[in-house]
Amino acid sequence: MIGIEPGAGLTGLTYDALEQYENLEGWTLQESSTAGMIGTLDQAIRNEEPVIVTGWKPHWKFSAYDLKILEDPKGALGGEEYTNTLVRKGLEQDLPDVYTVLDRFYWEPEDVEQVMLDATNSDFDSAAAEWIKNNEAKVNEWTEGIAQGNGEELKLVTTTWDSELASSSVMEQVITELGYKVDVIPVDPAIMFQAIATGEGDASLSAALPTTHQAFYDKHKKNIDDLGENLKGTQNGFVVPSYVDIDSIEDLEPKE
Repeated sequence: MIGIEPGAGLTGLTYDALEQYENLEGWTLQESSTAGMIGTLDQAIRNEEPVIVTGWKPHWKFSAYDLKILEDPKGALGGEEYTNTLVRKGLEQDLPDVYTVLDRFYWEPEDVEQVMLDATNSDFDSAAAEWIKNNEAKVNEWTEGIAQGNGEELKLVTTTWDSELASSSVMEQVITELGYKVDVIPVDPAIMFQAIATGEGDASLSAALPTTHQAFYDKHKKNIDDLGENLKGTQNGFVVPSYVDIDSIEDLEPKE
């Protein structure tokens, strides 16, 4: 089983899964890096060989390859998560139109994965601009009836995950087109929640719940406004190419 960085949360969850599933006796995790995992996956698919890697969704590999996440009946790798939009107290009064756009913002895993995939060949700004051009109807749903701003500033705080850089890049361009000045600030998750709670940041699209960031959320929830989900379907798991004829972790056979 090919994994990613030793310190990643997913790596720890994988070791938990190896303990919880009796049928995984004899299986080992080969720690690697995200790039190393992708390289192994790519080579196996080119040769139509069986391979199993640790992965998460959304990620551009699901747009680049035909993959599936194995069912996890024991929930060892965590259940399906969602990503929420958080804003500071008072933003609705200070920037009501921006607040409305942020409140309306919602897209699908396939959307963010497309931006992430395109960014591997360019950058997030270019990939976001391309996605906006190809998804005018969805963007119009977010911006319908919104008045033009006068250069007011929005501090948009994000984590450094590619999925969140993708969403922040799209929203930066959408709100900039409405006449505002958007400053995207990538930080660690703990700092992100603290910034929104103290008002040092205005908004974030990057709260991974109910597991990954729950402790930070519980600590600061009284001092933030939660606008709800902007993305559903985020998930950790064991990933295989679709041609591999198994659907569940329990379908794997023990190794001697």
